[in-house]
This record gives sequence, structure tokens and C-alpha cells, in this order.
Amino acid sequence: MKRRQFITLLGGAAAAWTLAARAQQPAMPVVGVLGGASLDALAELRAFRQGLKEVGYVEGENVAVEYRSADNRIDRLPELAADLLRRRVAVIAAADMASTRAAQAATTTIPIVFLVGADPVSRGLVASLARPGGNATGINVFTGELVAKRLGLLRELVPGATRVAALVHSADADADSTSRDVEATARAMGLQIQVFKPSTSREISAAFAIFMRERPDALFVGPGPFFNTRRVQLVLLAATNKIPTIYGVRSYVEAGGLMSYGASLADAFRQVGIYTGRILKGEKPADLPVLQPTKFEFVINAETARMLGVTVPDKLLALADEVIE
Repeated sequence: MKRRQFITLLGGAAAAWTLAARAQQPAMPVVGVLGGASLDALAELRAFRQGLKEVGYVEGENVAVEYRSADNRIDRLPELAADLLRRRVAVIAAADMASTRAAQAATTTIPIVFLVGADPVSRGLVASLARPGGNATGINVFTGELVAKRLGLLRELVPGATRVAALVHSADADADSTSRDVEATARAMGLQIQVFKPSTSREISAAFAIFMRERPDALFVGPGPFFNTRRVQLVLLAATNKIPTIYGVRSYVEAGGLMSYGASLADAFRQVGIYTGRILKGEKPADLPVLQPTKFEFVINAETARMLGVTVPDKLLALADEVIE
């Protein structure tokens, strides 16, 4: 056999062996991430990937991740969930309540790992916290349960406050219950409360135009991915109008907001990543208890306080997990 023919034959055999080896390798699992707001604005996705990595999955190496976001058009979520099913995802990670409901409506078999702020049992997502029982489990970050705590901190910061405004996203799956909680808690504290329900950036600006005329003593910003993706706008408007404001997550304070109290979203997304990886390894969501946050953060921006002319009491400074100077 001539040397050139031998080399050609050898190369063809090597190619055949490579193709055969690839055919024997299992297909890379695909994870779908579904969100009602823009996922591009979620810095916490890094924590989700970290959670995956902690259980042995690295995006692009041994797991693929498909991201789908409704960009605050909640009506698009069913279509996006159906698209993930067509991609044959092994698990869906749902970043909020609306996304979780859309995923559950789309499938009763593909595992779902959710991150929600309301009680998943009373909302019908799972049978119980300890034994979810279906194809969904995840973490509850207690946004609704912390309303009283946040209003209390706001009252301590502005002890002379009598009139408080609240922003609640109108399209949020728990907007009505959040509004009821805020109103009931404020009345119990002897505060007058006015709730605004913007659904667009323009409506947020319109609410602040009303604040300029009516001058509330303080502002409570409700939970939800829509407000999270509008945090720069909210922080700038609060500063321009000199309204002491409390938010639900630290990213607002890092952007210049006055203070926040709530579960660590980064830690929550990391836990979602861990659960997603455990399910990829064969565990069933029905057997994985719904997690509750173990890390809460109270963060104050001292520079913003000085700019607003607000003196932060020593008691609050001592309670803060972090004071940003």
C-alpha cells in the first residue's frame, strides 16, 4: 500500500472513531431560565451559575442554559414557557411568581425550580413546604411577610412621618395582597398610606410628579422584578424629590438608594442553581423541600442619607449589616 493511501485510510478511521465516541457521549442537558422581567438586568444570574457549579455543572461545558424573559410583558410568559418545552429542557428555573405559574401551566412533568416572594402553599404552587409533592420546588424569599419590618424601619428613620406613599407593580402576581398588607400595616402604625400601582416607566415618573405636589414623608417600594429592573430610575427620582425610601433588596442601595431590608437575592438564586443541579443529577422536586432564606440584609447608604438631609439614628446604624459610605 502506498504511503499516501495508508495516511488517508488512517485519517478516515480516526474520524470514524471520533464520530463514534461522540455518538456514545450523553447529550448535554439543557436548563431553561424563565423570567417576567429582563434577565439581562439580573446580576443575581451569576449566583445561579455559581449554584450550578457547586454541584458540578458549568454552563457551556456540561450543561446548556436557555434564557427567556418577557421584558415585563407578562402576557408573553406562556409563549416563552412553551418555547422552552420545545427546546426539551430538563429543568425550568422560574425567577418569579408569574413565571412559575406560566411554567406550571405549560408542564406537569418537567421539573420546575422557582424563586417566589409569596407563600407557595397558599398560592397553590406546592402541596406543602416539606413535601412539595408535584413537579415544582424552590425558595420563598418572604417579600410579603417583610412588609411590616420595612415600614417599621422606615418609621424609625423618619420618626415624624405621618404620610407614606407606596409603589406596587400593578402586573405583579401578588400586587393585591401586597397592597392589602401595606395598607393594613400602615394603618396599624397610625400612618396615612397612599398606594400607587405603576406598570411602566412613564407611570413611575407620573407617580413621582404627584409626590412633588403632595409631599409624602416617606416612600415604600414594593417587591418584584419590574421595579428591580427600574431601580436606577426609582433611586434617581427619590433623590431628586428628596423622599426617604426603603426598598426590598440591596441592589437599590448599591445604586444610590437610601436603605433596604430583605432576603439576599444572590443567595436565593444560588440556591435555585443548586436545586437545579441536584435535579439534573436525578433528585425529584417532589422530595426537595421548599427552602426559606437564611440570609437577610439590612443595608443603609450613608452618603444618600447626608444628601437627603436625613440623620440615621445610631440604633439603625448598629442594626445594619452594611453601611455604604
